[in-house]
Amino acid sequence: MKIKKFIKSVTNYLGLGDYKIEGKKRSLKDLIKKLNERKSDIKKKLKESSAKKEKKELEEEFEIVSLEIKKGKEILYKLYPKKK
Repeated sequence: MKIKKFIKSVTNYLGLGDYKIEGKKRSLKDLIKKLNERKSDIKKKLKESSAKKEKKELEEEFEIVSLEIKKGKEILYKLYPKKK
C-alpha cells in the first residue's frame, strides 16, 4: 500500500477531515499513535460491554484497527534506511 493512500484511508477512518501531511514519517507516526489510542478505547469498551451485538461490532473494529496499525508499522519500517 502506498503511503499517501494509507494516510488517506486512516484519516477517513478516524474522522480527521483536515489532516495536513507535513512529512511522511511524522504523519505515519502520528496516525499510528492515534490508532493505538483508538485501540485502547475499544479495549476498554469491550470490557464494559455486555450486549452481544455491541461486543461483536467492537471486536470487528478492534481487528480493523489492529490491521491498520500493522500496515502502518510495515510502511514506516520501509521508510527507514537499512543499516549494513
